[in-house]
Amino acid sequence: MSSSVQRKRVRKDPAARRAEIVAAAAAVALTEGLECVTLRRIAEELDVRPGLISHYFPSVEDLVAEAFADAATAEIDALIPERREEGTPTAHLARFLARTTGEAYDAVSRLWINARHLSRYREVLREQVARQERVWRTRLEGLIREGVEAGEFRTDDTLVTTLQILIVLDGLGADANIGNEDLPEAVVRMAFTIAERELGLEAGALSRLADTPAAGGSG
Repeated sequence: MSSSVQRKRVRKDPAARRAEIVAAAAAVALTEGLECVTLRRIAEELDVRPGLISHYFPSVEDLVAEAFADAATAEIDALIPERREEGTPTAHLARFLARTTGEAYDAVSRLWINARHLSRYREVLREQVARQERVWRTRLEGLIREGVEAGEFRTDDTLVTTLQILIVLDGLGADANIGNEDLPEAVVRMAFTIAERELGLEAGALSRLADTPAAGGSG
């Protein structure tokens, strides 16, 4: 075929095209930061004209918010799926904590820091950050409540325990953002320690489960 013959572009379904734009924006947000999510940048990423991006997202603020939501939703769906595979609440909690430590989780930790900072000035993003925080609380508290009902966990207040774990994870994520690789093991494992203590588990119970291959721990 002659190189002078232009390749015919496939016209995509609007829903598929929109999803493609959001996915590309989420990838840019994770690797470069939400500030880099612009109509021109995403157009370059998809090899289309900026006008196509603005057709679906007249306001770049909406695209930034959706990019963050897409990345955050993908992360929580991987960490605590709404429909979980067979296994005990203890095993699922250990798996969750294992996957929120190490390099694999650092990118999304940085994204959350980025989003919370920018949300001070961007209302649409601020609403999305609040929405995603509710999702994280709801998913983790639901898992903890399941453990209480199954007799595996003991806590007087599932919400307080949920917030304690999430606050520790936020703190560790903030530390990962500055690249501190010299944290003592006791600090790295702090979320496990808090969860075990607040849920009436034997010290090390979650850590031992997290270190098994089935838990998917990353370090």
